[in-house]
Amino acid sequence: MSNEYCEVRSSSIHGRGVFATRDIPASIRIVEYLGERVSKEEGAARGERQLERARESDEPAVLIIDLSDEWDLDGRVPNNLAAILNHSCDPNCTMWNEENRIWIYSARDIERGEELTFDYGFDIADYKDYPCRCGAKKCIGYMVSREYWPALWVQIAIDRAKKEKG
Repeated sequence: MSNEYCEVRSSSIHGRGVFATRDIPASIRIVEYLGERVSKEEGAARGERQLERARESDEPAVLIIDLSDEWDLDGRVPNNLAAILNHSCDPNCTMWNEENRIWIYSARDIERGEELTFDYGFDIADYKDYPCRCGAKKCIGYMVSREYWPALWVQIAIDRAKKEKG
């Protein structure tokens, strides 16, 4: 799987990843996140099932993307190159919703051969289910959106204290 900017290869982060096949300047639309449009209710149910499967195997966790107030996008469809991008705590790509279509853009200049990554945007609920392997210098250890990092540090401290008390 590939397009004019990237291709799938083996990744040191997790399984397979998407890598730049040429230098990509900042703010370039790289690839569309494809998927089946489903209701929020169906998206939540599929997300739970995907998480359960991921806990039992090494397959990707949840591929449900928030599309609108009413709809989600289930990325488990053939040829969804964007669904193979791995999470990073220091991502080089970002995700944008344009008229209910999800696009991956370069957040900065990306060099040929560099793995394309984005922030999966998970909140801190069930953070332990989403360990991060991105290897970034400032990796927080979980696939939690940067906006939740202060709350995550507090939650980690609370969890440690509970564990120490037994």
